[in-house]
Formats: sequence, C-alpha cells, structure tokens
Amino acid sequence: MPKGILLDRDGTLIDVVRDEETGAFHTAFHPSHVRMLSGAIEGLRLLQAEGYLLAIATNQPGPAKGQFSADAVLRTNRALVDTLAQAGISIAQVAVCMHHPQGGDGGDPSLVRECSCRKPRPGLLDSLVSELGLDREGSWMVGDSAADVAAGHAAGLRSALVFASTRCELCPLRPRIPGSLPDSLSHLPEVHGPDLVTIARGILARV
Repeated sequence: MPKGILLDRDGTLIDVVRDEETGAFHTAFHPSHVRMLSGAIEGLRLLQAEGYLLAIATNQPGPAKGQFSADAVLRTNRALVDTLAQAGISIAQVAVCMHHPQGGDGGDPSLVRECSCRKPRPGLLDSLVSELGLDREGSWMVGDSAADVAAGHAAGLRSALVFASTRCELCPLRPRIPGSLPDSLSHLPEVHGPDLVTIARGILARV
C-alpha cells in the first residue's frame, strides 16, 4: 500500500489573495490567483521523490456562503494541479468540501448543511485514503490550521503544521497566535515548520 501526503490548499500550497480595493485577504477563487508559496514546490518534489502519493484535501465554503461559485473552485483547483504538473509534480486526486453549516446570502442552499467531510471532521481524508488505497499509518495530513491537524488525528494519520508566525496577513483567516504553535491545537502535530520544504524534511527524517 502506498503512503500518501494529503495537503491543505490555501496557506499550505498557495498564498492567500489581497483585495486591492478593500485590503481584505481571502482564499483564491480564480486561476489567476494561484501563487505557490515559497518552499512548496521544493517540498513536494522531496516527498514525491521518496515515493509518497500527493493529494489535496481542501475546505472551500465560498459557494455555500455566496462568495463565489462551485465552478470557480473547480477551475482554481485545476489551475493549481496544472501548475504543479508543469513543475513535475503529480497530484493523484483533489477532494473538496464546499459545505458550510450556516451558509450566506446568495449561497447555494444545497451546500448549506452539517457534513462529515468538512475539516476538522475526517471525511475528506477518509475518502482519499480509501480511493487511493493508502497505508493509513504511514500517511500524513499537512495543513496550516488546527482544523487540518484535528482532521488528520481523527482520520488516523500523522499530521504536520505549516505555521509561519510572521505571516500576519493570515490572521483574519485563522486565530491570531503569538509564538510558534497555535493555542487552539487540541492535538499537537508530529512536525511543524514555517514552509513546506521544512515540513518535508521533517517528515522524511521520521521515516
């Protein structure tokens, strides 16, 4: 059974986007927004070279909240996969949760509900492990939030946290946390670091 690295998208692989008119930061919702974070390509190459299957597991509640369409999510994900392919990196599968428990004005009502796939619940990860035939104990969830770490724990995976305490522009998207690790973590990650290449080296050091 292959080992896998299940990756969050925003803040882990690609950068958040700043709205020039309002100054607000938000997640990518257009192919032109895809900007790889420093160290992401190098980190993925290290993991792929060691035989890990790479997959993406991302919460994207924007369609349920009326912020952008489901098609915008899918087009942005395709652009990311294509960008990585051009760098020689293969993504085996992308799993997306577009649900949100409250939704928002103009959102798709079919997506407004409690679900088992939205991280920190393990549904997205469980589906990837099953569909890709992964060795659960040898696989990892890598993300930039407490929800990612908790989802990994719930799915029986090891977890790694991308956490650069200097990235203050991420504060609107996650709790503002001084120091090296979020206070909101209910489960500590086995590896943590400021970028994906540091994470990859930490994972490979534990093999």
